[in-house]
Amino acid sequence: MTEEEQAEYYKKFIEKHKANVKKYGMFRNYDDTQKFLEDHLELVCEETANYLVVWCIDLEMEEKHSLMEHVSHQTMIMQFILELSKTLKIDPRQCVRPFFQRMKTADEQYKQGFVDELNAFRERVQARAKQKVADAVKQYEEEERQKRLGPGGLDPIEVMESLPKELQECFESRDISQLQECLSKLPREEAAQHLDRCIKSGLWVPNAKDAEGDDEEDAKHDDETDETVGSEDKVTQGVEKLQVEK
Repeated sequence: MTEEEQAEYYKKFIEKHKANVKKYGMFRNYDDTQKFLEDHLELVCEETANYLVVWCIDLEMEEKHSLMEHVSHQTMIMQFILELSKTLKIDPRQCVRPFFQRMKTADEQYKQGFVDELNAFRERVQARAKQKVADAVKQYEEEERQKRLGPGGLDPIEVMESLPKELQECFESRDISQLQECLSKLPREEAAQHLDRCIKSGLWVPNAKDAEGDDEEDAKHDDETDETVGSEDKVTQGVEKLQVEK
């Protein structure tokens, strides 16, 4: 089957057998597990094993560690049955009874091998869950950052954190006169750079106060004029305005 066909088959399998797969995952002893699988041989397959793995990761992400450890044990049983079928080269459904007989009668080395594989699997689940949580947090933070971006594509939080402490205090207090004073004390190029980044991030809106009360014609004229003024000129004009003493 192609990957698309496999995905479609898996989807239909889970839709049909999800309840029983989850029921299997909740059994707590070998006898009950064996009987349930023998009564539901259709569950002895890769699709069940794959679903159980995903379920374990989801449980770990939800911080349901004890339940994850329980389901992971049932997951390992299924994986061992599937591996046994590959070794014996027979149908997995024919390996249910042999597996449980082996677990009940095998030497300690075989049982320890099962425990070692189980512990390794749990470690992989924990690592994968941790990575998925980190990826989800990173994606959320990036989405929030994109929402914050100013008209020039800069993040106002990042710009704010990059400003000198004195300028940060001006924005936090919304003290325009203090902002004018701080900018007037900076070298012209440095002040222009800070103002440019503030404008692009939306921290500073040029002429916002002056624009209040302008009629529609004046606003339209200002828009047309702004489109012809380069970003460097805008910054220079902004710095000159801020440096003018009241």
